[in-house]
Amino acid sequence: MTKILDGRIALITGASRGIGRAGAIALAKAGAHVILVARTVGGLEEADDEIQKLGGTATLVPMNLRDGEAIDRLGASIYQRWGKLDAFLGNAGVLGQLTPLAHLEPKTFQEVMEVNVTANWRLIRSLDPLLRLSDAGRVLFVTSGAARKHNPYWGAYAVSKAALESLALTYAVECQTTNIKVNLINPGPIRTAMRKKAMPGEDPSTLRVPDDMAPKIVEMLSPGYAHSETVINFQK
Repeated sequence: MTKILDGRIALITGASRGIGRAGAIALAKAGAHVILVARTVGGLEEADDEIQKLGGTATLVPMNLRDGEAIDRLGASIYQRWGKLDAFLGNAGVLGQLTPLAHLEPKTFQEVMEVNVTANWRLIRSLDPLLRLSDAGRVLFVTSGAARKHNPYWGAYAVSKAALESLALTYAVECQTTNIKVNLINPGPIRTAMRKKAMPGEDPSTLRVPDDMAPKIVEMLSPGYAHSETVINFQK
């Protein structure tokens, strides 16, 4: 039986756990060859094991997204091996520290901005030529409701997600005359390690799990998904 993403190449950042892992497994199950990017080798290997059990295939790329030159090399490697990229899930992100802005360490603010914003710009820069070689390039960034709220102590993360949304929506407009569609998805409260860090007293059993999002991720990264410039608030 033909699968919806047969023959397509998809790249996922933050693919070793949480939303990235769930999305990667679902994309592979739908037929895509998935390129898994994350810092944690063990987590990548565990995701790969699950993908293989489902009959899918993956390429593992252990990488720190703060390394801009490595991102540039990644794009070149994808071109040499596959000659295109069909889908990109920009999921990787860090919370930083929940603290008043005046108390935030500069190195913490810098890390949040580098991972949540700058890395995604570098990825756009590296992957755009490859997405243009696809008959239907699809890009999906993971955002947060924090981008449009102004809660105390969430400054670094909120600023980074607001910047990410502006980055993604600007890229979407720039792609209007191409085959590329660019969107954002806001998971809402979902059971991830980042959520646990941010809300340590919360009962995780009350939250949706990343697998709940997986079908929507597959849908939004599929060739038939024609919307662009939108922020989807995920609902189970």
